Amino acid sequence: MGAAEARRRAVGSGPRRAGIGILILVAMAVAGCAAEPPATAPIAAATAPAVAVAPADAEPAVCAVSFVDDAAPLAVQQQHVGARFAALPIPARAGSVFAGWYTSAAAALSRDAASRVNGAKLVECPDGRLTLHGAWDSPAQFWATGTRVPILMYHTFTTDPDGISGSQRSNTVYTRTFDAQLGYIAREGFYLPTWDELDAFIDGRLALPRRSVIITDDDAAPSWFALGVPLVDEHRLLTTSFVITQSRDWKVPSIWVQQRSHTNDMHRMGANGRGLMVNLPAAAIAADMATSARILGVAQVMAYPFGHVDATAERGLGQAGFQMAVTTVPGYVTPGTNKLELPRMKVAYGMSVQELAAVIG
Repeated sequence: MGAAEARRRAVGSGPRRAGIGILILVAMAVAGCAAEPPATAPIAAATAPAVAVAPADAEPAVCAVSFVDDAAPLAVQQQHVGARFAALPIPARAGSVFAGWYTSAAAALSRDAASRVNGAKLVECPDGRLTLHGAWDSPAQFWATGTRVPILMYHTFTTDPDGISGSQRSNTVYTRTFDAQLGYIAREGFYLPTWDELDAFIDGRLALPRRSVIITDDDAAPSWFALGVPLVDEHRLLTTSFVITQSRDWKVPSIWVQQRSHTNDMHRMGANGRGLMVNLPAAAIAADMATSARILGVAQVMAYPFGHVDATAERGLGQAGFQMAVTTVPGYVTPGTNKLELPRMKVAYGMSVQELAAVIG
């Protein structure tokens, strides 16, 4: 097979990958998390994948969401039809663990993960009203389930099946492989927890399905926008993009992508060859992260540049209001995991769907 034919097959045909080919050369120039970040924005807003939006004067359809639950009564929420569910409550009840919201009482009783509603699902509300049903587990059931949540870590993408050469080779995933991996996650019905849910799971306040997984990408590099996001869109899977906000001048590229912090301007090495997060005092770290939170509109979870973290970095995060942070250390999130040292599973070049399945179940 010639090089041109290999590239054509890698990108594929049809509308789902339209426009990817023109950005191949840009994507191949990407540096992964172990490299210095670009001095300017990874991709201009004009070339970021477009997200369909309603006219500025159009009012989004509203859904009145009510909750049926054995705990204290919950107020009706207004959710926007076609958006992802936002700020669903996680109620508490003495001696029980909340097990999620479901679209019917029968689904709540059976713990049907496909019918469980969270911020990874779109609001569908044909009648303008929706009732969600809560489920509860005993602490014994919670522990017996044995859920451990893998957080997948991607970086950059390539259309060359042979990958790229150089130090970033292992950080780059072939697009067809990424497509197949997302297809497996979607086809097998994995549950995609929100960060709020993961936080409650770690505390033992919320039960998660045994087959749960979180998908993340670091750096918001050009190949993420050009090659990764279109596939996330196609498979409709919630993904977190950890962005360096100092160079963020693009819009959120997809309804399925939520942007979180990769610091504002600390994705750089200090004089000792370690990241700035383990070189600066806590106050400076807090100031940088507070800036990042203002840009993103949320202080919740961040990714440590280069995976470097120490007690001072954690103290700075706390001062800036961040509750969680992800590392590059492999492992699974379980109840009681240190929220500021969450492990992740790196998806490296050459990892097959079968190998990914062995990691996530």
